[in-house]
Amino acid sequence: MSKVTIHFAVDRQRADHDSLARLLEADARYNRGEEVEAEDHVTFESFEMLLSALSPKRLELLRHLHQHPARSTKALAEAIDRDYRRVHDDVAALAQIGLIERDGTALRAPHDEIAFALSLSAPAKAA
Repeated sequence: MSKVTIHFAVDRQRADHDSLARLLEADARYNRGEEVEAEDHVTFESFEMLLSALSPKRLELLRHLHQHPARSTKALAEAIDRDYRRVHDDVAALAQIGLIERDGTALRAPHDEIAFALSLSAPAKAA
């Protein structure tokens, strides 16, 4: 199963720290001889940015595309009965954050699951 984890990090330094920590942990597991699977992560600076990026219409589009990969943006717009221009914009936004993959004009939503991680820890202090 393919999963992408969505993170919220108001503090850019904290986001960078957390990303580096995930990378170092994966490296340590690899060096111990453990199997390390690729992980996909997306970080948003606010909950509002997440809601903008993953609107109900975009989630509907992702669900459809996950079940029914499309040969083109036009075919996707027709399949979900939406305006081509809006679907085009949604596809571009979702592709930019890695939730849609393109192969030529073909589109697919490769992840089976989107998980959310919200840290309640205080932001990291600058040294």
